[in-house]
Amino acid sequence: MELHVVITGRKGLASQLYQQLREGIESGRLAAGTQLPPSRLLAEQLGISRKTVSETYSVLTYENFLVGKVGSGTFVNARAAIKPPKQSRTDFASAEVLQHWQELKFPIRHPSLEGTSRCDFIGGATSKHQFPEEEWRRCTQHALRQMANSLGFYGQPEGLPALREAIAQHVSFSRGVVCVDQDVVVCNGAQQALDLIARVLIQPGNIVAMEDPGYTPARLVFSAQGAQVASIPVDSEGMCVELIPQGTRLIYVTPSHQFPLGMPMSQARRIALLARAQQLGAVIIEDDYDSDFRYEGRPTDSLQSMDERGIVAYVGTFSKTLLPQLRLGYAVLPPALIEAVINAKQLTDWHTSTLPQWALAKFIADGYLLKHIRRCHGIYAGRRERILARVNSDLAPWFEAVPSIAGFHMALLCKVPVNIALLIELAKSVEIGLYSLAPFYHTHEVRPGLLMGFGAIETLDIDPALDRVKSLLMQIAG
Repeated sequence: MELHVVITGRKGLASQLYQQLREGIESGRLAAGTQLPPSRLLAEQLGISRKTVSETYSVLTYENFLVGKVGSGTFVNARAAIKPPKQSRTDFASAEVLQHWQELKFPIRHPSLEGTSRCDFIGGATSKHQFPEEEWRRCTQHALRQMANSLGFYGQPEGLPALREAIAQHVSFSRGVVCVDQDVVVCNGAQQALDLIARVLIQPGNIVAMEDPGYTPARLVFSAQGAQVASIPVDSEGMCVELIPQGTRLIYVTPSHQFPLGMPMSQARRIALLARAQQLGAVIIEDDYDSDFRYEGRPTDSLQSMDERGIVAYVGTFSKTLLPQLRLGYAVLPPALIEAVINAKQLTDWHTSTLPQWALAKFIADGYLLKHIRRCHGIYAGRRERILARVNSDLAPWFEAVPSIAGFHMALLCKVPVNIALLIELAKSVEIGLYSLAPFYHTHEVRPGLLMGFGAIETLDIDPALDRVKSLLMQIAG
């Protein structure tokens, strides 16, 4: 690697070199431990004498900026860099906007490896041990061959044709979504799909209606576009449709597995929601984030499959069925939205990475996805049943579970007053990750409780972890 030094003219060569090296070290651009080129090599690169470079190295070594290691070379010394003062946020004309973004709070931010509890009931994550590594490896090798045979140009913003076709077939088969491949836009997770739809539909001051409690990252996306987010309460049948205000342009719902409480939206409420959206001229975003896993009753139709007016945008993700790190999602869009969203996608990031697209297309087409879902279904069903059994027995004095039939998290509501914040802190001290429902409420009164994910925790860890939770509850009560 060449060291970036610029020498001009033929005078003051040593001074120029000294000044640039010292400024680089003091500013931190040349970090502690960085190895400098040998004096002979740097002299050749700069077109100056080796003696000039050696003398400059000697002066900087004497001043403790550099250190020589016998047999290894010359390195930047491990001393504190003196960084020049920089502007603060308040110096900028956009200080108010910067402050708005800096103060955003994300209740579902996943912990780093170092911050993960041994027994973690986090929602929205799966166990890495369930990931089909061998099948995915074969599909990735296929993807590499496809890329080797390509022209090497940028891809299409809507996604690879093979993946769009595979997604259309999968959601038609598994969720009854009425679509063809031309209706599908491949995204970097469901979160980008929400952002793209919001970009093409929302202007500052527009009203967006969403559930309260609800998916906070979606609320933040809409607010970032300048929308007024109307918080609509939910009951045992889902969103209270009659409370959606006049002037609403976009409605965001999670009808198959309400986030975070978990109840499905009733058929009557779905019909009412479609009618209300049509009356308002609003678009509905149906976020079907984890309904590939169902445990009770017959499958319900997606809201999109009931839509006869082209007003429902169906959003899904493979982060829940496969692995969050893949960041692959999609939107199935009505004809009126498709071109606008594709243009927004191209403007935002041009297209989703091609390699995982090829791999996922092969993974779905070869039947690996359905096989993986069937295998995981039994695992998650067992974990769900184990948690419910404990909640209905020895944890019953404190909690009750909200009835839900899909996904891999459930909500536990407090039956008696429990200091949830204290419980979560005490659980951390014994290597258990617990999560409150409170951050998902916006304007309506918080119903105290826990969001209990069972995708990431191992089955054998559930009972020992809940034994500790019970002990903590008794300790708090005592």
